[in-house]
Amino acid sequence: MIHQLSYKIRAQITLFSGKLSSGLTKPRRRFVDEMIYGLTAAQSLMLSEISRSLNESIPLLKTESRLCRNLGKKDLCFHMQRALASSQSHHIREESLLVLDLSDISKKYAEHMQYLAKVRDGSEGVLANGYWTCQVLGVEGDKLIPLYGHLYSSLAPDFRSENHEIFKAIQFVSHFTHTKGTWVIDRGGDRMALFDYFLDHAQDFIVRLTQKRHLYKGPKSLNKKDVLDLARTCPLQEERKVIRQKNGQDYSITLRYGRRLVRLPERPDRPLWLVVLHGYGEKPLMILTTKDKPA
Repeated sequence: MIHQLSYKIRAQITLFSGKLSSGLTKPRRRFVDEMIYGLTAAQSLMLSEISRSLNESIPLLKTESRLCRNLGKKDLCFHMQRALASSQSHHIREESLLVLDLSDISKKYAEHMQYLAKVRDGSEGVLANGYWTCQVLGVEGDKLIPLYGHLYSSLAPDFRSENHEIFKAIQFVSHFTHTKGTWVIDRGGDRMALFDYFLDHAQDFIVRLTQKRHLYKGPKSLNKKDVLDLARTCPLQEERKVIRQKNGQDYSITLRYGRRLVRLPERPDRPLWLVVLHGYGEKPLMILTTKDKPA
């Protein structure tokens, strides 16, 4: 039974790696297959552990050296990015969500890794050495669809800006999805350059706002209003109970939410919607979106 399961998993890995490495030379296709299998078997990102899981008949150092040499191929990442997006993009529909996540990888014990930069370790809330990441995950029904992932350093010679990394991800994914889907971004997406881009390219978005944002209320007003004031006075038309978990225990909370028409002072010609949600904390959760739908 275990042998049959192992065989099926290995076959699935080979099928997946074949899609990612299509068009590469045979040695590089083998490398992609080995890395995916090694990551799965070792449950580790350590090259030594991945090499050990391959269980080759040659010295471990030789295996590590071969994997390391192939990892250094500069065009490999771009090829696999294209292959992944191309093979997964057919799942994306008009109403699918495209979740863009800005995060970090902390390498607090590393000292000699290339272009280590200061990042904010989200899990511990402190500054640490590491790298930034930009990822895009599609959501269609109950399917989670990986579309893009890129690790970068603000100290690398080719780094331009965080906005550039965001736009690069959006343009890359949009090319394969033919601009289908609605972009979803947390508070890191509350920046005018991003709103301008989405509005100029007629792409729908759902962005969580920070408390620093100011908006026009309604279709005609030219008086800037603090977004938190607008949220606190927003009519709450709906209510729903949801189950959350904390320390392994389920508990129920009541969410109340509503929406109101707003406009960006920098783009007053375009009506948008401020969606307000009470119940997750002391202050309301605030979302700006192009979607003219019930809250």
